Amino acid sequence: MHAAAFFHRKGMGFSRFCSTFAVTINNSNMLHNTKMWLVACASAVMMLGSSLTCSAQQAAKPAKAPKDWAKIEKYAAANDSVRRACNSGRRVVFIGNSITELWKRNYPRFWNEHPDYVCRGICGQTSYQFLVRFRQDVIDLNPAVVVINAGTNDVAENTNRYSEDRTVANIATMAELARLHGIKVILTSVLPASHFSWRPAITDAAPKIASLNNRIKALAESMGCGYVDYYSHLVSGSERSLNPAMTTDGVHPTEAGYNVMAPLIVKAITQALSSK
Repeated sequence: MHAAAFFHRKGMGFSRFCSTFAVTINNSNMLHNTKMWLVACASAVMMLGSSLTCSAQQAAKPAKAPKDWAKIEKYAAANDSVRRACNSGRRVVFIGNSITELWKRNYPRFWNEHPDYVCRGICGQTSYQFLVRFRQDVIDLNPAVVVINAGTNDVAENTNRYSEDRTVANIATMAELARLHGIKVILTSVLPASHFSWRPAITDAAPKIASLNNRIKALAESMGCGYVDYYSHLVSGSERSLNPAMTTDGVHPTEAGYNVMAPLIVKAITQALSSK
């Protein structure tokens, strides 16, 4: 028990004790310097008591819930439904960023035509976040195939400084985890983009994306995974931007862009499902 608590239990405030004690010393004709020394000691003890009280109050505060950085909770309820549903053995999970999420949100016809396709895109995410939620949003759903579209927001540095090596390593790790659980893998190219409206300081997006796509393609070949080249079907001009006829912001496809992408990925999925 610290000093302040002791005097509180005795019904006497600590400040009142210090005053009373000082008066007692004075009335007893003790030396002035002795009185001052005792008062100083009492003040020091009181300050220590206050410090300990603050520490105890901080320790007693409930810890704030940690931020769901990878947004694992976003699809938690939907994942429960998928796991309970009948699995035809042809389930395909698409994991990605806004390019994947907006495909389902804005152009649901593609998904309605393919009821075994499961969208697990989250706007703004990087490959680092995909990797964190890969078990909940892919492995635990027991798909036959996973389609991984990663890299746009890595280049845009949404979560950290861009490193091509680390992005490729994240994609490779996801592919390895999928294959370990008997899931076939299709890697896709990053869509073309020459700039990011939310990251105007990044002026070299186009060459970085082109280089990353070469690495992703080589990774797919080395691992024996499927690979879909969206990039060459959507790129336009010397700036290597997303075809302006297929986008309104230079990053996200419109329906025209998704209509180009759809047959490419469906063909690759059909091949993956038919292969042993």
